[in-house]
Amino acid sequence: MLKPISAGLSATLLMVGVSSLANAGLDREPMGAHEESADHGEETEHDFPEARSYNVSKDAAADVDAALARAGNTGKRVMIVMGANWCHDSRALAGWLETERFAGLIEREYELVFVNVGTPQSEGDGHNLHIARRFGVEELPGTPNLLVVTAEGKLINAETATTWRNAASREEDAIYAELEELANKAA
Repeated sequence: MLKPISAGLSATLLMVGVSSLANAGLDREPMGAHEESADHGEETEHDFPEARSYNVSKDAAADVDAALARAGNTGKRVMIVMGANWCHDSRALAGWLETERFAGLIEREYELVFVNVGTPQSEGDGHNLHIARRFGVEELPGTPNLLVVTAEGKLINAETATTWRNAASREEDAIYAELEELANKAA
């Protein structure tokens, strides 16, 4: 009788510990991380880094406004990544952006803001969608979405902002090249 209680207590403590790490932002997975398959509960390997950067903000619009203000002072563009931690493509894009290679590009060219949008494709379950509309993106068909705007609020990539739903299957070099191009694209 003591063994099942002890095992249950250990499992509970482990879950509380994992939850605490997640809340502290320490739940990032390295390149080649494992993910449980939704189909069979099997583990699969993937070739992209992951990060869970889409934390719920008390005021995501204020976070975007602050990034726009910083961009006005630095001459950079603002990169608004609208996604969710439940989405593997959102986690993949956030993971790439946290790598050393991408961090250098972001440091030079962008003010970066992650905005949690929940599940915008499910009626009533999306949030912060007004931020996309503010920049002329009326609908978010999935996650993630990547908006590049000037410090004055002009959307630079209207044609590609909502095309990032396959971020996990994109090649690192292609993602980097697109972000580099957007940093220098004429407004």
